[in-house]
Amino acid sequence: MPTTDHLDRKILSLLRDDARLPIASLAATLGVSRTTVRARMERMEANGTISGYGVRLGEPDDAERVRAIAMIEVEGRVTDKVARALSGLPQVRALYSTNGRWDLVAEIESASLPEFDSVLGAIRLIEGISLTETNILLAVRFRR
Repeated sequence: MPTTDHLDRKILSLLRDDARLPIASLAATLGVSRTTVRARMERMEANGTISGYGVRLGEPDDAERVRAIAMIEVEGRVTDKVARALSGLPQVRALYSTNGRWDLVAEIESASLPEFDSVLGAIRLIEGISLTETNILLAVRFRR
């Protein structure tokens, strides 16, 4: 990330909480002019510090939904093949390469425990996976 100063970081912090804040509100909160805030935001957009603005969806009111992370160890040099197979499972929401003990980390989301069990079974059958460790995510303590 390009260099940011204290004011840039304050702007970014406020925008993380509410990306729809008007420039006038940001300026008033920070005690600077609207021109200053606009110029800072345009500079951070131009240099890639701010790459876009988005919407965070509320959590669905679905008590049966199961979210988990699965740490995956891959045999030999078939990580790309395993990643392609995992990406074909709709319940795998994201897949990360990592360092350390595990080769891949998958974010899994399913509508119910039986579906979750089925997904874990499918993951274990993927050729090239030698070991998995899965943790169900129980409660959100913090989210940006």
